[in-house]
Amino acid sequence: MSAAQFIEQLFGDLPELFKDEDELRALWSRPDTRKALLEGLAEKGYGTEQLREIGKLIEAENSDLYDVLAYIAFALPPETRAERVETRQAEIFKGRDYRQQEFLSFVLGHYVARGVEELDPAKLPQLIELKYHSVGDAVAELGPPDNIREVFVEFQQYLY
Repeated sequence: MSAAQFIEQLFGDLPELFKDEDELRALWSRPDTRKALLEGLAEKGYGTEQLREIGKLIEAENSDLYDVLAYIAFALPPETRAERVETRQAEIFKGRDYRQQEFLSFVLGHYVARGVEELDPAKLPQLIELKYHSVGDAVAELGPPDNIREVFVEFQQYLY
């Protein structure tokens, strides 16, 4: 199957997964619904690697997979992950103390460098280990584990 055929087929299947840009953004901005959407795409034959390949074709290899889907479904121009963070950072940091902002800056740096997989809650323990070297040190800086998880999940709604 050619890339054009793949994109055409994906375009036809996307309305089954989300009806408009607002729904795509709502699904993508929460880790649990993003994961379910990606699993639904994979079940239809559109795995993460295929979407990344399409991202290369549309010159969006430094963009989020969200941008690839939004481009295919709604002809929206992709933005890089770095642009996405830069334009939304003030909103992400609003109401956060400096320690939370520092942690989110660290997370966002990983997101820009590696992609949306860095925003999966399953990555949180690794990110904490990288940043603070131990859960205990992270708790001393950021508060109880539930609060850390809440900060990690909650900021994502402002990223999209």
